[in-house]
Amino acid sequence: MSVAMRATFLFCLFAAVSMAAERPVDPTFLYRNTNKAAFQPSDVSTPTCGYRPLFGEGDEQTSIVKGVARYGEIVVQPGGQCKTVSHEGEEQIYYVLEGAGSVSYRGELAAVRKGDFMYFAPTTEHAAGNPSGEPLRLIVMGFKTPKDLEDFGAPVKLPIAHESEAKKQVVGNHPPSTLYQLLLGATNSRRDLLSVGHTVTSLFIMEFTPGGTNQPHHHATEEEVYLLLEGSGEMVAGGGMDGVEGRHPAQPGDAYFYRLNATVGFYSDEGASAGKARILAVRSRYPGLAR
Repeated sequence: MSVAMRATFLFCLFAAVSMAAERPVDPTFLYRNTNKAAFQPSDVSTPTCGYRPLFGEGDEQTSIVKGVARYGEIVVQPGGQCKTVSHEGEEQIYYVLEGAGSVSYRGELAAVRKGDFMYFAPTTEHAAGNPSGEPLRLIVMGFKTPKDLEDFGAPVKLPIAHESEAKKQVVGNHPPSTLYQLLLGATNSRRDLLSVGHTVTSLFIMEFTPGGTNQPHHHATEEEVYLLLEGSGEMVAGGGMDGVEGRHPAQPGDAYFYRLNATVGFYSDEGASAGKARILAVRSRYPGLAR
């Protein structure tokens, strides 16, 4: 090989390596915190109703968020009211984090309080209001429904329940140090309080004893979001080629989005002063995969 050819070859090789090194790689998870996220304009926004996007609609980083349409926090000020919305091709869940208020559903009002959760089928009109003297905080979770979903069976009455109605139980092969409350599942579910979901497959709460874990794992066909409600520990998110799981210190308000096949899990802090930890989790089908 001549000197000129060798120089050309080395230049091309260097350029290819440089381009590969600069090419961005999609992450396997996203991290946000409800206390740090900024309010952004949204379809529910009014002068007395604000929205903090965490994942999906309104967030800057959406490349790996596929089936989750939106996930964020609604804050309604005392005496406040959100805009009425309905979504074509999107089902939603509200979970009340704090306070008490009301939700309108098809023209009727339902009182809501901390720990309530409710489901809105595609195209159903709904809005949150707050006649109380304290702020109302809700998590809104939206999921894209299939375009060929012709009959989504929108309930006449608002599907609503309180987390205290769900028994605490050990699920599957998970350790007994973690108790599950199965809140909402798919329409064919026989174990959840509400069986109404299409893209969303499971909404549940995990309660960890000090030092407890749900054993890090992954889901081959579902996206998942964890929100730490109380307690502290280490959130497991992703890992390296060495097979070691990624651990991240977690405090209340920390939220993690996991794309399918990402390593997901939690280790609760241990010790006499640690106390229990609670996580609100939701899983939903990845678009295009077999139902």
